[in-house]
Amino acid sequence: MTTPQPTPHSPVPTPHPHSLGLWTSTALVVGNMIGSGIFLLPASLALYGGISVVGWLVSTTGAVLLALVFSRLSRAMPRSGGPYAYTRYAFGDFAGFLVAWGYWISIWVSIAAIAVAFVSYLTVFWPALADRAVLAATVALSTIWMLTWVNILGVRQAGVLQLVTTVLKLLPLVVIATIGFAFFNPDHFTPFNRSGEPTISAITATVALTLWAFLGVESATVPADEVEDAQRTIPRATILGVILAATVYILGTVAVMGILSPSSLLTSTAPFADAASTVWGRWAGYAVGAGAVVSCFGALNGWILLQGQVPLAAARDGIFPTSLSRLSKYGTPTTALVASSVLATMLISMNYTKGLVEQFTFIILLATLVTLVPYIFSSMATLMSLVKEGQRPTGRVAIKAWLVGGLAFLYSLWAVAGSGRDTVYWGFLLLMAGVPVYVWITWRRNAARHD
Repeated sequence: MTTPQPTPHSPVPTPHPHSLGLWTSTALVVGNMIGSGIFLLPASLALYGGISVVGWLVSTTGAVLLALVFSRLSRAMPRSGGPYAYTRYAFGDFAGFLVAWGYWISIWVSIAAIAVAFVSYLTVFWPALADRAVLAATVALSTIWMLTWVNILGVRQAGVLQLVTTVLKLLPLVVIATIGFAFFNPDHFTPFNRSGEPTISAITATVALTLWAFLGVESATVPADEVEDAQRTIPRATILGVILAATVYILGTVAVMGILSPSSLLTSTAPFADAASTVWGRWAGYAVGAGAVVSCFGALNGWILLQGQVPLAAARDGIFPTSLSRLSKYGTPTTALVASSVLATMLISMNYTKGLVEQFTFIILLATLVTLVPYIFSSMATLMSLVKEGQRPTGRVAIKAWLVGGLAFLYSLWAVAGSGRDTVYWGFLLLMAGVPVYVWITWRRNAARHD
């Protein structure tokens, strides 16, 4: 039996009031994008010099295209599930399952990675975490489960926490990105391309590095059932979130590169903190380090909020186990939240013997491709939705959709190609591992129908 396809204008009713407004939805987008990466990216980009700004601009353009895609889809289909819901409507159950499966994997794997990064930044204030693997793993897992409990209590509580942590994390970044320019040295940007590679190769490399900073652009679309006036709020929150994050990213990176010499930046493990220490003294470095801890904490909360919504939406549609659709008395998907946190716990536990940086690198590798696959499907879903609606392929709306969706699709493909062979290899295996799960769920559904 095929599960009935959702229509683009029929949101699923919810048994509880909407909990997320414009600012909490925007905070979800900004908070999920601005995680641990921005605090380390200036050091990664130091090898390339000023040309990395071009990479940032290209990545920002791609992020804006994806934001436009998700904005249009959220207006047409204001349903929980985000990329999963859009793909299922456009391409059917199996494609929807693959995207939900891959996106769910990317979320709980990212949660594990952010938890490790959170502990890594805590070593500034608690040095023992760097040498005692069991202690580091315990702190990471305790943080995951504490935030899981917060999200079980209600989406509103999680949204308020996300808004507060987003404001706190932005403060040190904004200070460096504005006042830091008073200590800017333009000599640090010569030569413009320090890598010695051809210009196109250098830009491609910097785009690949900055890509992770924009993952999470779709965050406001996932808990759509929880968003107040979703058809208006989600597009606004998505576009506003991308603009805010991109502004902080570019100004912050340029300011840090202008404050620290290229040689110092190459060896820095905390570029923003080192820049603050150079300008205002050691206390400022600790303040920025605290901002990095808050940043990871906020991003962790935001992704934990999403980890319950994706399996919830898929389970309601009958392509994930029905147990994941159960709601608590607070109206939250407790089973889905707990199951996702258990998987993140297992991933951290299996790798706790590695160093923090090694753990982070290993875990983040698993999440790269499975995050990009939903973007690829969503880019084409905006076109397929027009096909299903009977739109003429040469109409004004269709041409605009082809332009935005086509460019977003090409950008996502380029990002996949730039992510490396190992990433594509592991990402493909993770996606294909879900096929037997889909067969089993379909089998059980058909058996129940016959019974």
